[in-house]
Amino acid sequence: MERRKVRGRRLFAGGKAEPAEDTASAAAPAPHGGQEEPVKEGAPTAAPAQHGGKEAARAEEEANKQKQPEGSEPARPVLQQSLSCPASCQRGKFGEVHTCTEKQTGLKLAAKVIRKQGAKDKEMVLLEIDVMNQLNHRNLIQLYDAIETPREIILFMEFVEGGELFERIIDDDYHLTEVDCMVFVRQICEGIRFMHHMRVLHLDLKPENILCVAATGHMVKIIDFGLARRYNPEEKLKVNFGTPEFLSPEVVNYEQVSYATDMWSMGVITYMLLSGLSPFLGDNDTETLNNVLAANWYFDEETFESVSEEAKDFVSNLIIKEKSARMSAGQCLQHPWLNSLAEKAKRSNRRLKSQVLLKKYVMRRRWKKNFIGVCAANRFKKITSSGSLTALGV
Repeated sequence: MERRKVRGRRLFAGGKAEPAEDTASAAAPAPHGGQEEPVKEGAPTAAPAQHGGKEAARAEEEANKQKQPEGSEPARPVLQQSLSCPASCQRGKFGEVHTCTEKQTGLKLAAKVIRKQGAKDKEMVLLEIDVMNQLNHRNLIQLYDAIETPREIILFMEFVEGGELFERIIDDDYHLTEVDCMVFVRQICEGIRFMHHMRVLHLDLKPENILCVAATGHMVKIIDFGLARRYNPEEKLKVNFGTPEFLSPEVVNYEQVSYATDMWSMGVITYMLLSGLSPFLGDNDTETLNNVLAANWYFDEETFESVSEEAKDFVSNLIIKEKSARMSAGQCLQHPWLNSLAEKAKRSNRRLKSQVLLKKYVMRRRWKKNFIGVCAANRFKKITSSGSLTALGV
């Protein structure tokens, strides 16, 4: 283990953060019509599902008899003390992520290290910190602290170890039912509802950004607010980033985005959970984007054979080209599909066909990531061997 001293100027300013627990929040849904109600501490909780639909429903029933404990302020990392960090780390597009432990409390954290290569990099990270400082909700990853060093900005975030949701449910031993999907989707909608209540758009909702808190249980969290934006409905906001198969038509057309933009992505994720298929994925990005613009999708008859009509109706009210016609997060939580889980679990515990197809999708995504990584490494090797960046048009 490598010992690392972390010293620098603190950037984080207040806000409560909740440690990860295997419970799922379910504050009262907004009234039908799209207005999001304030999210209150102490609201009833939707239960984490145990393995299988009936257990999920029983857990939900139990949780509805209790009140959620008030959130408490966890100990902040003492940044002037050493953090023990493993030599290995995960590298992403915007930086590296190390796991570390705060010595005084033993709290395990994820340290996202972002190198400052210009003023724009710092501006983006400060925006991410500002956004995360507003998001105190158990279905959203929590920021504990942030510091700036001469060369880096380090975000100390809640550590969750369950892995990506899709990676978890493709396991051969996992029995994925439609009730499980309801539990997952309800939590994601809870997180989105709170974000939107705080006037934040995520703008990069996709399966990779939904993590399981633990290897057992069903609690999930939305992560990665690097592309999130504060939103003022009175001002026009346009963006030109994201992953093609999860982009909404207004993003592809570079038109004004809104709360409904996140709800389109929620619809695509739900479609994939239920079927294992990506509704707009083409042979290349151009074909995918054209499918999105045409809102060209349908329910595959064989794949959706055992999926309920309520689930199809839920998806159909999200993947709609007209923004104003999409359900809000509050309306999603009121939808019949996300309610009465106990009764539904008694009627059916059938395993969804989507698991097999999701496994193929995840394998293809892994291959693509590895291919891109190898190409990037080879490109870098050429650059360093030539001794010139301009030789490759950089």
